Amino acid sequence: MTLLDHDTQYVRELHLKRENISSFHEFPLNLPVIQKFQEILFHPNITYIVGENGMGKSTLLEGISISLGFNPEGGTLNFNFSSYDSHSTLDQYLKLIKGVYRPKDSFFFRAETFYNVATNIEDLDSELGGPRIIDSYGGKSLHEQSHGESFFAAFMNRFQGNGLYILDEPEAALSPLRQLSLLSRIHELVNEGSQFIISTHSPIIMAYPHSKIIQLSEEGVKEVTLEETNHYMIMQQFFEDRDRLFHHLFR
Repeated sequence: MTLLDHDTQYVRELHLKRENISSFHEFPLNLPVIQKFQEILFHPNITYIVGENGMGKSTLLEGISISLGFNPEGGTLNFNFSSYDSHSTLDQYLKLIKGVYRPKDSFFFRAETFYNVATNIEDLDSELGGPRIIDSYGGKSLHEQSHGESFFAAFMNRFQGNGLYILDEPEAALSPLRQLSLLSRIHELVNEGSQFIISTHSPIIMAYPHSKIIQLSEEGVKEVTLEETNHYMIMQQFFEDRDRLFHHLFR
């Protein structure tokens, strides 16, 4: 087992360059997570970034990823395509503290733009000689699979271990069973020396035991347990007393 520890993790801390900010009135600096930012100390295995829509989860992950050299739309560090230019400037105001060790593999998985990554793979494979890029994703065109199957092909085949993996809402096209399978795959990769930063709405995905959950809200950034997340409490209420919940929703 090669679980990372605090001495060997790849990304250690995230800070805000307040000295570079002249105003918090425009996007993305007007997001609560930025206005009330507190430093984030990443867990060696998995750090979850959770919160309601609009709190800035994806924007924060995008900023972290760009700061690390990833393409805003996702992929490995070698991807440099652009289907649209709509990423924020948040990376200019972030400071990442890295560990001594460097990952041997890396990937920024972004659910909303993974289709563009798949298209870029096909374009490159049609132009380049030598080994096909798609072979490292299982060999079958990602466009010839369902959304969920293409996601899982990347998780199972492309992620190689000893890596830094940033996942933005990986559960988007996955059934609950597939989410559990993803947790199993994440555990394998953690045991192979990988570190994850994951934005998710799924209580299943955020339930990995050896991890840290950072919840974003109007009050700012706070470390919480799984049971303290809004996602868990709402699902618990739904399953334990959904009739009462429906009474309030439908009256």
